[in-house]
Parts: sequence; C-alpha cells; structure tokens
Amino acid sequence: MTRRTLSDFASPTTALLCIFVQVLVLTVFGLFVSENEILSSAFVSSYLRDLLVESLGGTVRHLPDRTVVSTPLPSLILCAVGLTLIVNCLAGGFNRFLIGKKNGRFSEFCLINALWTIPLASWICMWILGQFIPSSILFAAGTVNLFVATTCAGWFYSSVTWKHTSTETEKKTSSKRAWLIVSLGMTTFVFIFTALNWGLWFNLRIPHGDSVMYEEHLWNFTHGKGFRSYLDQGLFLGEHIQVIHLLLIPLHWLWSSHLLLELCETLALALGAIPTFLIARRYSKSDTAATLLVCAYLFYFPLHYLDIAADLKTFRPISFGVPLMLWAINALEQKRWKQMVVAFLLALACKEDYAIVIAPLGLWAMWNEWSNSRKKSAQAEKKTYWIGISIACIATAYLLFVVKIGIPWFRSGETVHYARYFEEFGRTPTEIVVTMITSPQLLFGKLVTFGSILYFLRVLFPVGMPLRGWSQLLVGAPLFVLLCLNTIAMQPPIGPYHHFHAPLVPIVIWAACASLSHSNGVSKTETSSPRNRAWWIFSCALFTSILFSYSPLSIRFWDPGHEMYWRNQYVMDERAKQFKNVIEQIPVTSRVASTDYVHSRLTHHERSYDYSDYPRAVANYEDKVPDDTEYIVIDHRHKHSVGKYDDLQMIRELQEAHDQWEVLSDRTNGYFTILKRR
Repeated sequence: MTRRTLSDFASPTTALLCIFVQVLVLTVFGLFVSENEILSSAFVSSYLRDLLVESLGGTVRHLPDRTVVSTPLPSLILCAVGLTLIVNCLAGGFNRFLIGKKNGRFSEFCLINALWTIPLASWICMWILGQFIPSSILFAAGTVNLFVATTCAGWFYSSVTWKHTSTETEKKTSSKRAWLIVSLGMTTFVFIFTALNWGLWFNLRIPHGDSVMYEEHLWNFTHGKGFRSYLDQGLFLGEHIQVIHLLLIPLHWLWSSHLLLELCETLALALGAIPTFLIARRYSKSDTAATLLVCAYLFYFPLHYLDIAADLKTFRPISFGVPLMLWAINALEQKRWKQMVVAFLLALACKEDYAIVIAPLGLWAMWNEWSNSRKKSAQAEKKTYWIGISIACIATAYLLFVVKIGIPWFRSGETVHYARYFEEFGRTPTEIVVTMITSPQLLFGKLVTFGSILYFLRVLFPVGMPLRGWSQLLVGAPLFVLLCLNTIAMQPPIGPYHHFHAPLVPIVIWAACASLSHSNGVSKTETSSPRNRAWWIFSCALFTSILFSYSPLSIRFWDPGHEMYWRNQYVMDERAKQFKNVIEQIPVTSRVASTDYVHSRLTHHERSYDYSDYPRAVANYEDKVPDDTEYIVIDHRHKHSVGKYDDLQMIRELQEAHDQWEVLSDRTNGYFTILKRR
C-alpha cells in the first residue's frame, strides 16, 4: 500500500478551502484582539491600536471606566484575505529561493499554512471557553502572543523547509562562509545593543542601582575607597560574591566611563555565539544548522533582556557568565578539563548563582559518560566520574559557603538579602530549605502556577521547545524551580525580563544545540534533519524577538505609543541636554545626593548618595541624606519624579531644615533643582 503524503491532498479545491479557513481564523482572531485592550496590549500600544482601528473605519470611544472599540467586519475580512494571500505567495517564493528549485505548488503551501493556523484556532477556542472557565481566559490572555509567534514561525518554517530532501544546500555552506555569517551576526549584535545602551546613558535613562553602581565599584576601588558603592555602608561583597568586573580595571584606567562597561557586556554576550556554533556543529555535523543556531542565539529575546532589562538596568556582571558557561560546556563535552575548570571559576566570579547550574552539570557529566559507555558497549572512563562528582560537590559546597558564611560575614552576620525573595518559606536560607522539605503542599502550590507555566514557555519556546535535549534541560531544573519560587521573578511581567534567568540561558541554548543531534535511523534527507530542526529554532527565535524584545527588530521599538519607542528612550531630550548645567555647578570634590538616573552621572564625585524615600544604612536608616552631604540634585521630569517635587516646599530638607540649605538659581528651565548646604 502506497503511503500518502500531504501533497496528495493538495488541489485547487483544497487551496480555496484552506484559504477560507485561514481567512476565517485570522478574522475572528483579529476581532477578538482589536476589541479587547488586554489582548491588544500584548502586541501594540493603545495609541497604535486606536490608530489602526480608525484607519480600518472603526471607532474607539474612551469612557471613564473602559474603552469601547468597534472594528468593522468587512475591513477585517479584507485584511485577512490580503495577509493570507501574501503568506501563501511568499511561502513559495522563499522556498524556491532557498532550495534552488520549484519544490511545491501554491495549493500545497495553502494546505500547510492552513494547518499552521491551528494554534490560533486553538487559542480562539480557549478564549471562548474562558467566558465560562475564568482560569482558561487568564491563560489565553497571557499566552496570546506565544500562539501568534507559533503560527508565524510555522508559516516561515514551512516556506524554507518544505520538500527539502537533498543535501545540496548543505554542500553550499562551507565552514569559512559559516564563520563569516557568525562574525557578521556578532558584529551586528554588538553595534545595535551598544548603540541602544549608550543612547539610554546619554538620555539619562539608566538607573544607578544594579547597573551604574558596578562602574562606581571600579572607580572607588581604583581611588582607594574600597570595592563598594555609596548606596550602603560596607563592601559590595556583602551583597554578592561578584567580582568579575574587576578584570575590566586595566581598560577602566584608560577610559573611566560606564560606557566602557556597556560595550564589554554586549561584546561578551555576542561572543557566546562562538561556543554555540562549536557545540551545535558537533551535535548536528552541519555548518548550516550550527549557523542557524547562532542566529537563534542572537535573536533569543531572554538574552536581550540581560543587556537591557525591562526596568532599563543595562549592566550586570552576571551577564558575563553566559559565554563563560557555554565555553565550559563545550570544554566539558570534549573533556578538556583545564579549560572547563577555568571557565567555571570565572563564571562563579560573575555571581554565586552559577553554582546552581554547575553542580547538576557535574552530575550530567557522570550520567552522560555512563550512557555513552552503554551505547558503545565499552567501559566508562572513571576519570570522568571523579571529575563529575567533584564538580557537583565543590559547586554545592561553594554555594553553601557563600550563602551561610561568605556574604553574612561582610554583612556583620546578617543573612543574605535575597532570602526575602522567598519570604513565604522563611526568613533565612535554613528556614527556607526546611519549610520546602517539611511543607511539600506549600512548595507544590507555589511551583504549579500559571506564572510558572508562562515562565517555562517564555524561556523555551523562543528556541523551539528543545525537549529532545531533555537531559540538558534537567541541568537547569533546580534553578528554574528557584525562579518559580522567587517573588521578584514572578512579578509582572512574568518571564525572563530581568537578570535572574542569566545562568539558565546557556543551559537552554545547550539543550537547543543538543536537539539537533541525529536520531537513530533518521537520515539527513528526512524532514526531521538537523537543518530543518535548526530552521524551526531560528523561526521561533525570530518571531518571539519581534513580539517580545526591545530590539530594533521588535514592534515595540517602532510603536510611537509604547514606552520603549526609540525616540522616547534613545534620543537625547531636553531633560538630558539641560543636565550639563547641573554638572557645571557641582565640584567633583563634593559629596552629593541625587535622585536616581541623575545619580548615575555623579559617581565620580567624592561621594555619591542616593536621594529617595528608601532608608539607607549610610543615613543610619533615617529619612534623611547622610550628614556629610554638601549638595542635593533633584530631577523633576523623569517619570518616577514627575509631580513629586513640583512644589519646592515639598522637598524634605526645605521642610525640616530650611535654615541649613539654600536653593541655587535655576539654569535648567525647571528640569532640575540643586540644593547646597549653607
């Protein structure tokens, strides 16, 4: 009996039916999204949504309690028809361009693209079901952009892989050409993200805490003030055992600027593409697949948020651990033990969190050696066993030492500050662990939540859900569990938008590389070839980047109504231009307190204090600035300051100690206020 393929069902009649299905699904989906503010906000701002609806002839009424949107059905149907025809026609064009010959009829692409609308149809059913089951509507609202990304990635994937049954394309991609593409991708990444980071810096958009304070560490360290910032008393080692950025001191002597740190971090993240290529090529035995994996790595939106976080914190030393861990994994798989140890030690210097993935990585090395020896009917190498168990034990011991002894020693015996991230389980690390063990029902209730599922999908789907690399993913399981229990990481927007997920990134990329390996009995010529799987990973990374990232590839970057619109964030506005008039009035030898974002520009003064309502140790935890403060700079126009200090009499010092402070004449057209101690 002859096995029937999808092409056997393709015909002109089938094409018309498939086009009808696509138009129907797209129309209903567009109707739901355009008329619901929560759903539309997952894609565009309210401003752009209103503009699009009105351009289609619809109406938008902003009532006191809600916004009523009415989108005309004929216009939506017309848009759906146009999009359907474009997608189906482009599919054939892409396929012919990449494969080099005509590989499919129009009716075939209509059929396969209609099948890729199933995710959208499933979402529609879930949304309708949500009218009766509230939990369903909550999940549908949180995952709407993931369902769209699935359909778009499927359309693109089918257009570049349909009927790819030869290795002609593989032969065209030489190793030299592959490295050229990798180098071009890395260079583009560095150029774009360095430009964005520097734009935020010049536009006074970067906060001091957890960002510019690391440059202050270098400045203070090289000027005899210790490895610290003046946010709080004591050395920074009382916060984290995080010293990797001290290696930048030779460069910092030549260029003492936070811009240097931004450049180095972006360059480090980009360099992770090199070990990614080596690992992917080893698993896939294909330069093409490895190159696509590198592109997916550079498009991976959780990686972007390590460079520019959701709260615009642009520099954290933990990011340097991503390429270091990838190099360590590459060395481990090749049993280059010295290189692996050096990379592990440097990764631990990025932050103690890396011990949480290094320990299970040692166990993985043992399991992998045993598994390979069974497949080859050979004796396992005992050296690998000993190295694996040593890695696991040393990393675990290091983490315990840091959390229980190292950091508390620099905090005068106080427990680590991030214990409060798990406050529902206890106040100290010991209490937290005991509660987790003795109260499994509480642990289970915190783990199995909508937020955990959403986090899981947003981390894995951008690399195509690489479940084939299940053993690699298990290495990251302990860290993922902690992320799900972390109250800060689970705050909206839920997902990899800050920095907590940094040690998870190299593990996920490694799993994606491992998913390219050949299955037993599956040849390169079949649809599940490494090349095709790499195209799927690339497609998912590309479209999730468009929908989730802040990069120029994303919709948000170009949305004039979105907070991350490029003109709002990266182009110097009048506030940033006026700041030069502030700097001119404050001697570098003075001790100055300032509001955040302004604080970032004053770290090279004698001392730079934080001016906020947050109680600081440097002010004895009292609601005041430190007693030795000589100047206070207040920003009136940043979003966190607007309206807070409009009336000068609202300023704390002028209320409580007006005889000690004078207000300097305004040279900034009302953008800033400077107080000088009398």
